[in-house]
Amino acid sequence: MASPMMLARTALRPQTRRMVNSTQWVRRLGRRFRPEPEPQPNKSNLALRILTGVLAGGLVAGAAMAAYPMLTGGTKKEPMKVELIFQEPRKRSMSAEESREQLSPQHVQVKHSWEHPGVYAWGSNVGKVVAPDSNELVIKTPRRISYFDDQVLRDLKLDRNFGAAIDEKGNLVQWGVGFDKDHYTPTVTLKGKDLVKLDISRDRIIGLSHNGEVYSIPVAAADQRAGQKETTASPSSLWSSQAPVNYRALTPKNLRWGEKIVDVRSGLEHCLMLTSNGRVFSAASSSEDFPSKGQLGVPGLTWTNRPAGPYDQPHEVTGLSGSKIKEIAAGDYHSLALDTEGRVFAFGDNSFGQLGFENDVEHPYVDSPRPVPINKLYHGTNLRPKVTYIAAGGPNSFFTVDARAFQGQLGGDGSSAQGQIVPAKDLGRINVETWACGEGIHGTLGNGKWTHVSVCPTKVKALSNLYEFDEATNQVVPIRLSRMSIGSNHACAVMDNFTCVDSPLNGNAKSDTDTNFGADVLWWGGNEHYQLGTGKRNNVNTPSYIAPLDTPARRGPGHAHENRLVQREGESNRFQLTPRKTVKLDGGKGRAVSVEQRAECGRDVSAVYSAA
Repeated sequence: MASPMMLARTALRPQTRRMVNSTQWVRRLGRRFRPEPEPQPNKSNLALRILTGVLAGGLVAGAAMAAYPMLTGGTKKEPMKVELIFQEPRKRSMSAEESREQLSPQHVQVKHSWEHPGVYAWGSNVGKVVAPDSNELVIKTPRRISYFDDQVLRDLKLDRNFGAAIDEKGNLVQWGVGFDKDHYTPTVTLKGKDLVKLDISRDRIIGLSHNGEVYSIPVAAADQRAGQKETTASPSSLWSSQAPVNYRALTPKNLRWGEKIVDVRSGLEHCLMLTSNGRVFSAASSSEDFPSKGQLGVPGLTWTNRPAGPYDQPHEVTGLSGSKIKEIAAGDYHSLALDTEGRVFAFGDNSFGQLGFENDVEHPYVDSPRPVPINKLYHGTNLRPKVTYIAAGGPNSFFTVDARAFQGQLGGDGSSAQGQIVPAKDLGRINVETWACGEGIHGTLGNGKWTHVSVCPTKVKALSNLYEFDEATNQVVPIRLSRMSIGSNHACAVMDNFTCVDSPLNGNAKSDTDTNFGADVLWWGGNEHYQLGTGKRNNVNTPSYIAPLDTPARRGPGHAHENRLVQREGESNRFQLTPRKTVKLDGGKGRAVSVEQRAECGRDVSAVYSAA
């Protein structure tokens, strides 16, 4: 029997052996599956592989280049050549005058208007008015009318169907299909009346003579030849002669001693006459329709209850008898009057709000003068307004206002009230602003909007609060409007900015940089017939400049004079009107004459002419 010690040793042996075997098994397993170290690449083999790859790539690229011409048909494109263009030096001036021409395009405009005066026109040409020698329906940019080359006119008015002008001798010149369908070129019609101003209605011309006589002449040549003609006696002869043209006298019969007509304005059916005493008369100016929309300013006057006598007899606008009127204006069917105190009176058609106050749909006509509430435009401000200029045309009206700063606040009725304190330096400061009312669907209001009907006048910002430095007085002064011309749906404004026409053409100026320049003129409104002169057809609702008249693109048939106004690259030239100056025509070799340029807007047409 085994002893306890032996049993203990026996029990321990298997355990010890298992432990040993387990340990040895783990060790053998570790030696059996240990990963072998990766062989290090041979550096010489690596370099050989890289060299081989480079050589193979080069061979492939060379083969592709060699095969490209065969794949593309054998054509080989030459590399693009870069040509360097250097700016050519400007022509060296041979004289001081050439130096001024190169320095200032505006100087060239002024010089050309003096050397070769005439008429430029553009817009609708359906009536052979803008370009009588052309069959084009529209003239997109200003073009000279060759008949008026080197002529100075006293006045000019245009319609799309006929044109009328007064030459330097005071004779009436007419042209267009509306004048004569067969002979529509410019023709002198009424002579010997010494006309100084004119305006046009739908079918008649209203002319004002130097001695204050007013004449109503038919537009159509056939109507001029028909009917009873006036018999006139020559002051140097005992014999009397019959006038070759049928016309009617519109001079009021009840003028006072020394009083005469000094201005005439016409709408489509009516005309206004202003006397030297500040009185206003109105009359029918068309033989087609009697003015019945209140534009005559005579309450209740219609065709049926008109007084006995000629249908176009003048009537005094008694509603203005308490004011001394200094300016008048007429739209298609409405009238404006400005008195010496800066108040505006309006009467006639107000369908589009062209009278300056809100339209009454049930009563769109105002048949007696009514004050335009300009003070309401400045209600609550420290500015006191005074109207200094008026203009009208089509269904639109324009007012230029001098608004002077004062200590207080303006009420709606024009009275003063206690308001904010105005600095002493601002007291008396004048803000010159332009306001417009009427139809604006074509952009004619110039306020940047397309408004169909005006509720009240709106400010034309592009023509308001403009200033420039006056070297003579050494101070900043406002820029006012010199004049406006309003067509049926477009307009232009001539600015009264600082101009210079003192640089002579004979080289006796102070320096080579002493140049001439004119007044800025801006255009806006309807442009369906290219009447704005931009060369494009889109309407414009803000006043804008146009290019100079004498540019290569604007030389049309019959342009007899050489164009010397060349726009250099990078320069943006604008058209300017030449102010009045006494010069010698034909480059300083002709007769001396006082001349200026004027702009005119008609029905779908525009013009610029040299005015005496």
